[in-house]
Amino acid sequence: MVERPDLRARAREAAQQRDARALRRVRRTVLRRDGMRCEVLGDDGDARWLLNFCGNDYLGLSQHFSVTGALQDAAASAGTGSGGSHLVCGHHALHDALEREVADWLQVPAALLLGSGFAANLAVLQGLLGDGDACVQDRLNHASLIDAARLAGCRLRRYPHADAEGALRQLRTLPDGAAMLATDGIFSMDGDSAPLRELAIVARVQQALLYVDDAHGIGVTGPEGRGSVAEARLDATTVPLQLATLGKALGGHGAVLAGDADLVGHLRETARPYVYTTALPPAQAAAALAAVKLARHEHWRRTRLHALIRRFRDRARAHGLDLMPSDTPIQPLRCGGNAEALALSRALDAAGYWVAAIRPPTVPEGQARLRITLSAAHSHAEVDAVVDAVAAARDLATLRGADAASA
Repeated sequence: MVERPDLRARAREAAQQRDARALRRVRRTVLRRDGMRCEVLGDDGDARWLLNFCGNDYLGLSQHFSVTGALQDAAASAGTGSGGSHLVCGHHALHDALEREVADWLQVPAALLLGSGFAANLAVLQGLLGDGDACVQDRLNHASLIDAARLAGCRLRRYPHADAEGALRQLRTLPDGAAMLATDGIFSMDGDSAPLRELAIVARVQQALLYVDDAHGIGVTGPEGRGSVAEARLDATTVPLQLATLGKALGGHGAVLAGDADLVGHLRETARPYVYTTALPPAQAAAALAAVKLARHEHWRRTRLHALIRRFRDRARAHGLDLMPSDTPIQPLRCGGNAEALALSRALDAAGYWVAAIRPPTVPEGQARLRITLSAAHSHAEVDAVVDAVAAARDLATLRGADAASA
């Protein structure tokens, strides 16, 4: 009889190790939402209302009446599902309208709708790269980009965070085969921006295709909210492909690849995550289409959001909070240890604020943090209050630490 490792035992052991290192993740159930307030089911079975400061609804569009109304109207006429994959019978007029709207918004020749940002990154790297090719990536890129390169079978090299010279050095070591330089536009856990203009120069010199996953930039930055690429004054010539997620600032679900017509056309016919999956429900496309129009034309949302970011950072600075550098809605607070991050998160929960503790492997070892996120739907008073609550939780943790040390 063959003796193999017991996968159930391995899973139990891994869970015990996560517990020992304060790395266990707990899934919480949202019962209701009202703007930025969530009714959340607790471990004790009781429900509590918390003010959400850890979500990605940066423009406050997920419950906008135009967006939800578009979804309801489309579901009533088109049903709850698409009925098939895009290349069989699942491509609806609403999908087409959304692709055209995003392409027009981002000022690129073509766009392609997929079910998620993860799927879109898999589609790009798996569809364009293979054995003998290379993908050079920022060390802090989203996990989907890393996994996509591994699945593509290409050579993966990673450079120090936001280091264009490091990217150049890596590309120089890979002179053969096609090359892609891939980066987040805004980094999801640090909240800072990639040096896109410098990376564009590196890509041009090394004849590499520059691909930008702008999940956290679209709708938030750039003229008309066109994202990090537009903010850096680049276009489809210098950035032939970019990803615009529909699940962050646009408040919905799915993602759109936008850029060069030849590349988008090739992916439409060959990318496995696009070809071999059921298309996004038309109602979701209708909701995203309504959200894109709001994001394009309601500039006050970005103006308000960035005013709240400045207010948050000014008040945090006055409290001496150790924020990481970021002028985006993602405002990370360094905590160092996993247990410390969890303790602060739980203290904020008790005070009525939902702020997630981010720990390895999402961030590097020793860099646990609170990831505080802001939305145009927050009020000035709510922003002030959460900063005060974070400072109070920090002060209490410092006092307890001092008491324990002296005991």
